[in-house]
Amino acid sequence: MSKQKNNSTNAILLMHCPDQPGILAVVTDFINVNGGNILYLDQYVDRENHAFFMRVEWDLTNFIIPQNKIEDYFNTLYGQKYDMSFNLYFSDRKPRMAIFVSKMSHCLYDILARYTAGEWNVEIPVIISNHPDLESVAKRFDIDYHVFPINKDNKAEQEAKELELLEKYDIDFIVLARYMQVVSSDFIMHYPDKIINIHHSFLPAFMGAKPYHAAFERGVKLIGATSHYVTTDLDAGPIIEQDIVRISHKDSIADLVYKGQDLEKIVLSRAVEKHIDRKILTYRNKTVVFN
Repeated sequence: MSKQKNNSTNAILLMHCPDQPGILAVVTDFINVNGGNILYLDQYVDRENHAFFMRVEWDLTNFIIPQNKIEDYFNTLYGQKYDMSFNLYFSDRKPRMAIFVSKMSHCLYDILARYTAGEWNVEIPVIISNHPDLESVAKRFDIDYHVFPINKDNKAEQEAKELELLEKYDIDFIVLARYMQVVSSDFIMHYPDKIINIHHSFLPAFMGAKPYHAAFERGVKLIGATSHYVTTDLDAGPIIEQDIVRISHKDSIADLVYKGQDLEKIVLSRAVEKHIDRKILTYRNKTVVFN
């Protein structure tokens, strides 16, 4: 869970760079000599690509560098020298999430249940849809709901309005909770590695409107779900989370749909939680997901 256990503010550094001796030492030394208390550290070396990845979190209570100066100090001292690609986050700034939906509600309800239970350190100020069907759900949870009907003739215009609305709500990332529209490349460019999608595992074998029916007819024995960041390559972005459930000849089409949707909401929520907790690094269309 990503709730703060006390009132202190933590800094979270996610970084990768060419692998070289001493990286771990210089980063931890930067934290230690400036009065930081390291709470979490995990690192990974991709030997094939000679790349070093790390996530480190530390308590800022006694840290002598002002919070708004840490990024500049770190970049000047180490970021440029070691060719680092890094992001710095702070626990006192809740990320703001927008949810995109169409007509299916299972993923939406699961996300909102976790949100209202206080499991996630996140704000959800708005839900956006291409249909009015789930507005009652948004009202139940007291979240703004906006409808943008989309067709091939108005897609660019409607997405421009959506982007304007997202800026108004100061949105950091987007979750496509079974949003049945292909997002344009222009839209994706505004939120790189910040749009999370979920889909069943039947792609590309069972395409179309009724994949569960097609899978039933084929007698498949596994149902899976994949959550990934959205890129311009449809359904082929960096994978964050996956899981499977077994099925048998005893399962009906309704059973397949139920098991599949249950898995979708679980896998999507796991991916969203990892993103909220700042535990994902993307690199060459793959992810490093820290524990």
